[in-house]
Parts: sequence; C-alpha cells; structure tokens
Amino acid sequence: MKKQMIFVGLMIAFIINQGYSQIILNKQNIENTLNEAFDKFKDLKEGNNADYIKELANVDPNIFGIALVTAEGAVYTKGDITSMVSIQSISKVFTMAKVIEQEGPQFLEDKIGVNATGLPFNSIVAVEMHKGDKINPLVNPGAIATTSLVRGNDSIAKWKEIEKIQSAFAGRQLSINRPVYISEAGDNLRNQAIAHLLLAYNRIYFDPVQTTDIYTKQCALNVNVKDLATMAATLANGGVNPVTKNKVVSQTTVMYTLPVMATAGLYDNSGIWLFNSGLPAKSGVGGGILAVCPGKFGIAVISPPLDKTGNSLKAQKVIQYVVEKLKANPYWINPK
Repeated sequence: MKKQMIFVGLMIAFIINQGYSQIILNKQNIENTLNEAFDKFKDLKEGNNADYIKELANVDPNIFGIALVTAEGAVYTKGDITSMVSIQSISKVFTMAKVIEQEGPQFLEDKIGVNATGLPFNSIVAVEMHKGDKINPLVNPGAIATTSLVRGNDSIAKWKEIEKIQSAFAGRQLSINRPVYISEAGDNLRNQAIAHLLLAYNRIYFDPVQTTDIYTKQCALNVNVKDLATMAATLANGGVNPVTKNKVVSQTTVMYTLPVMATAGLYDNSGIWLFNSGLPAKSGVGGGILAVCPGKFGIAVISPPLDKTGNSLKAQKVIQYVVEKLKANPYWINPK
C-alpha cells in the first residue's frame, strides 16, 4: 500500500506539472471569479443545517463566505469572513497530518488504514466488517483512532498537540466553540460505541472515553472561512503556512495527506466531488469545505445548509465554479 500511495502522489505531481500552466492567478482574475461565484450562488436556499448535533441546527443558515489564499500568501475574500462555525470533520485532515509527521506514513497505514470504507462516515458496520482494520482517518472510526495516536502521556498533552497543529495550519490560535462542544459531548454515544468497538479489536491506542472527548473538542474548534482557506493553502504550499511563513509539516506529510483527502474527503460523495473538481478536499457538517490546488492555492467556503451526505451544498457549487473558471482542475491538460 505504501508503494501505491507513493504512486498516487507522483501521479498528482505529474498532472500538476503537465496541466497547471493554464491557470491564471492574477489579482483581477481571482477577484472577478470570486465575485461571480458569490453573486451566482448567494440566493441558493437548498439544503438544511445538520441537526443531529443540536447546536448546529441553531447556526445561521445565511452565513456565506468565500476565501482563497495563494501559495504565495495573497488572501482574497468575498462575503461573510468573520462568522465562526465549528470545524467538525475538516479537523480530521490536520490531526492525520500530525500523526504522519510524527510517526511516518507507513505507521498510519498500519495502525489505521487509508482506503475509503465505502460506507457512511459514522458507520459501525465498517468497523465490524474489517474487525477494526483498514479503516480511514477521514471517517469517524479512523479519525477517533488517529486522535488516539497523537503523542502525549495523558489527554491534556494530546489535546495540546492537536490544538497546536490545527492553529498552526490556520495561522492563529483557534479556540473551542463551547456550546457546540457541550452539545456534542452530551450526545456522542455513537462515537463512544465506535471507540469501544475499536478497543475490542485493539485498534484504538489510548483510553476510548478520553480519546472520544479529545476528538469531540477537536471537532468543536471555531473557524472562519479565512482560517479554512489558510489551512488549505498550507497544504497547497507543501506544509509551509503562506501567511505566517512558518513550516507546519513536511512536504512528505503533505504528499501522503492529499491522496486520502482526494479519495475520502467528502463522505459518500468523494468520488463525485473528485470527478467534478479534481481537487483534494474535506468537508464538515458545520458547513465548511476546503479544497487544495497543489502548489497554487487553497480555497474554502462556509455555508451551513448541507446535502443528504453532509456536505455544504453552496460550498460545493462555489468551489467547482471557481475551479472551472480558473482552469484549476489538475486533470485539465493542454495537449502539446
């Protein structure tokens, strides 16, 4: 599997080198494209807020912001860039990156797995089917197990490492949305069950109750759309935050992070997303989606109403529109 992941990384790099010459990323073009996307989709009213986490049902469904951050650190925004939402599953990407950075990609593959499960993000069946083996860091069972692998002698130390890495990617200190955390912690019985089932198969590596709590805190971190775009741009820039100029993770870590995003970043619709955009991405039920155009930019949109698979409807449409207009799909290749 390690050889397969290296092959995927090399193929992505080849496609980038072959096909990205046509991207036009000057200031005027980016601003015009974001303005067009905002105006085109601002009145879209489809979808509904997530309500299985009670506090998310109360989030303003009219929040709509777009941000694009280039690999050079230029920041472009449109719409609501100040409203905060909980990061939710988008956080999984950066905890996964932390474990890869600390332990290496083979460790992640051996301890968690990297294949898409083909089942819903919170599926217990997926755990039982594979006896806790070959799960994925971007769905709940694999994400909880990944959280348990972050270094630290106790839950406080582990949480500090997670909070630190998420904040480093965002370029500022992130904090917990307390109402969301309290709401989620009081109603996360399914995740607790997943953690204990993983324990039964020796596929969780720290206390299951404490791990679930750390994971719940991680998902409750507050972000705005610029935070998410900066996190994506840090991946696009090979692990160096283009705004702060701080190295967050290595190029190798990024190379192994992006393929997992490409294959499992948008829950059950990951294949459809990749088909339509070509970009590694990650969504969260808080209403955010970020996507990575490797070597070029990170883009994010926040709009809380979701489709049936838990992905922001408006965010998907906006990012796909921007990718098309900027010719940023790495699979768009000009013939020689």
